[in-house]
Amino acid sequence: MPEGDTVFLAGHRMHEALAGKTLLRGQLRHPRLAALDLTGLDVLGVRTYGKHMFTRFSDGNSLRSHFRMDGSWHLYRPGERWRRPAHQARAVFEVDDRQAIGFALHDLEFLPTADEDRLISHLGPDLLASDFDAAEAVQRLTADPSRAIGLALLDQRVMAGVGNLYRAEVCFLLRVLPTAPVSSVDASRAVALSRKLLQANQWRPEQSTTGDLRVQHYVFERTGKPCLRCRTRVRSDEIDGRFVYFCPKCQSD
Repeated sequence: MPEGDTVFLAGHRMHEALAGKTLLRGQLRHPRLAALDLTGLDVLGVRTYGKHMFTRFSDGNSLRSHFRMDGSWHLYRPGERWRRPAHQARAVFEVDDRQAIGFALHDLEFLPTADEDRLISHLGPDLLASDFDAAEAVQRLTADPSRAIGLALLDQRVMAGVGNLYRAEVCFLLRVLPTAPVSSVDASRAVALSRKLLQANQWRPEQSTTGDLRVQHYVFERTGKPCLRCRTRVRSDEIDGRFVYFCPKCQSD
């Protein structure tokens, strides 16, 4: 599942490629939006918040896209072959020197730009925002002290941007199991680590929490492999239908 840093980088690249240009083709291949033709509109810019991306147009509207589990935006030169099947394309934007193709974007919404903030008002502070409010994030994280830290970190109403990868890695760095209650965790450190890891990866497509692209993660998707700290085999389990990864020796209740 794409994390907040993935969406941030995609949004930045989209903004660089499209902002200030006129759509020569603007198709939305989504059941609810297929009748809309955005051809001829100018792209004013692209904004991201957590895992949400807003592409703004000159008619006063925005397209909100959420990557969910398998969505992505790709940029191509005219005539370049797409790297995903055409039947997965849900948005096709073309300007004079670029194509922006949104693949597997199941969650698309066309709305007035003025309504963007209302749509995301339930979300916690954006971890990659320049004005990130750490105190607000800590307050939201500790609102339910008995809740499992692994569930709280993934809740976008607490902080916007953490996905399954960073949940696993933050818990490892905190040396707590994902099932540990929030009350047993240093909440300020959990927030700081979440922001630090996303910031470390916001400008690169390959995510690393270890600082080494050869072994990119401490525990995420490393089930059965030796822990990088103690060599105990990493384990995985499910919480609320999602896999979590942990070292049974380094992390404890």
